Amino acid sequence: MSEVAACRTAVFLDRDGVLTQAEERDGHTYAPRRLEDFRLLPGVREAVEQFRRAGFLAVVVTNQPDIANGLVDAGVVEAMHQRLREWLPVDAVEVCPHADRQDCDCRKPKPGLLLAAARRLKIDLARSVMVGDRWKDIEAGRRAGCRTVFVDRGYCEQKPETPDLTVDSLPAAVPWIVAVAAEPMHRSRGETS
Repeated sequence: MSEVAACRTAVFLDRDGVLTQAEERDGHTYAPRRLEDFRLLPGVREAVEQFRRAGFLAVVVTNQPDIANGLVDAGVVEAMHQRLREWLPVDAVEVCPHADRQDCDCRKPKPGLLLAAARRLKIDLARSVMVGDRWKDIEAGRRAGCRTVFVDRGYCEQKPETPDLTVDSLPAAVPWIVAVAAEPMHRSRGETS
């Protein structure tokens, strides 16, 4: 992507566990399956508004394998995203509806969702940031060429390798994201401010 074409910066945001409350079942976390269980985490609205005031696009990138697995109707997921658009000033919601077994290009940790949004919205990936609560989010951001922020929710699962920043919530990441977006990405991975 040329410098002229890619002039905008974005914060790519995973949905469940970053923006919205994930559900816990049998010691694991999952996306909510009912619209009435879909709710924002504290401070998220203000955080996204701060990103927008700082000139970032806000792009949600979410794996939703429950659609392919027949556990939730695609219409319910779209209703959740419509509600998300009402709650937050997001510019796009990119969804992978596939399961792991389908080996698509859009399912994180592959960077397909980020790359598609970057092409369509003319986003400079090297000046953008991916925020996620799982290793797959961080790996997708790294593969796309973004800086990465890991929201550590203490899940009993694989942790990402060397995110640029680790925090306990999206609001905690706002100052760092706003500060580093203006810097060219020439420092080594794993450094934090």
